[in-house]
Amino acid sequence: MKQHVLVIGYVWPEPNSSAAGTRMLQLLQLFRDQNWNVTFACPAAKSEFCYDLRQMEIASKTIQINDTNFDEYIQTLNPSIVLFDRFMMEEQFGWRVAEQCPNALRILDTEDLHSLRKARHQALKDGKEFHIDQLKSYNLAQREIASILRCDISLLISEVERDLLVNHFKIDASLLLYIPFMLEQLNQETIEALPTFEEREHFVTIGNFLHAPNRDLVMYLKKEVWPILRKKLPKAEMHIYGSYAKEHSLQLNQPKEKFFVHGRAESAAEVISKARILLAPLRFGAGLKGKFIDGMQNGTPCVTSTIGAEGMHGELPWSGIVSDTIETLVNETAELYTNKNRWEKAQQNGFEILTKRYQKENFQQQLSQKIERTQHNLEAHRTQNFMGSLLQLHNTKSTKYMSLWIEEKNKS
Repeated sequence: MKQHVLVIGYVWPEPNSSAAGTRMLQLLQLFRDQNWNVTFACPAAKSEFCYDLRQMEIASKTIQINDTNFDEYIQTLNPSIVLFDRFMMEEQFGWRVAEQCPNALRILDTEDLHSLRKARHQALKDGKEFHIDQLKSYNLAQREIASILRCDISLLISEVERDLLVNHFKIDASLLLYIPFMLEQLNQETIEALPTFEEREHFVTIGNFLHAPNRDLVMYLKKEVWPILRKKLPKAEMHIYGSYAKEHSLQLNQPKEKFFVHGRAESAAEVISKARILLAPLRFGAGLKGKFIDGMQNGTPCVTSTIGAEGMHGELPWSGIVSDTIETLVNETAELYTNKNRWEKAQQNGFEILTKRYQKENFQQQLSQKIERTQHNLEAHRTQNFMGSLLQLHNTKSTKYMSLWIEEKNKS
């Protein structure tokens, strides 16, 4: 029987606005490449920038939270696979899926570990060093891991996060699957057409301003990094692009300081390929950073922090510089900006990372095989995951009755 996948999205995919949108389209394309029927349902409002899923022959449906109409909808649709886009969607709709379609395979795409990102952010705000053990008593981590346990398969975009769940939270590895960004092979013709070292100038960074690490990055660049780096490279400019920039971010635009905040880029590839370096020393975050994938694809060396490069390059040399101290970062960045040989080596490192770590064929096969094996042994798979069944029972009772109460309240 042909598979029918229902994807319950947190937002409608915007691949030109965020790495999360790109990631979602890659998963949707993987399902379509298997010749499976795919429906994308989402409770969020559509924006003018969301992708037209009809181009991929994917049906779309607007749904509501705390609404029993969803029960009838999914029962009629009767999908064989349901994928939740981030744990919040599993919390909202997972118990309804389990009740109405108990035989459907439940997959969670974590995107990144939200609890890890937010705990790192809180530590930064508190001026404290972050330790992994802090997550164990963190409410958001408890919710996120409970969601992972309730699902049959959870997709992790970062090996670091997969290992964290297995080693620190003792999650059974059979419940997890590492699926990073899935990319087409860069061909030599595309690489040779990229602008050369001499044809490039200035610095660039890019990222959705709705994402807290990106907002913090812009402030960090403006106040801490750029004033020092500009003294070493007085002719260079810092250009910042990102969708959904608010007024307080746009006010950081200071042409006299050669610090430019542009808002949304019509073409990320165009602005990144013109720059000599992608500068993004992120101070907190989780998952994989799409901006560095964009940088490597466009032959632009990347300067970042340990957190920024986390999970991106494995044992391979980084495509540029990784530093957590401003002095080292600035000195090394100035050297990379002016040293053609070092710059070209960093560029080649980026191409090697893409080739060895992100080829989509490898991960497409792994995911399709994991789905097939789990579906064929679903009952045994769930029996072995006793904690998941326990949490499913608890969640069904507590979340169900809270949802029904909210639904009745909304009627009054």
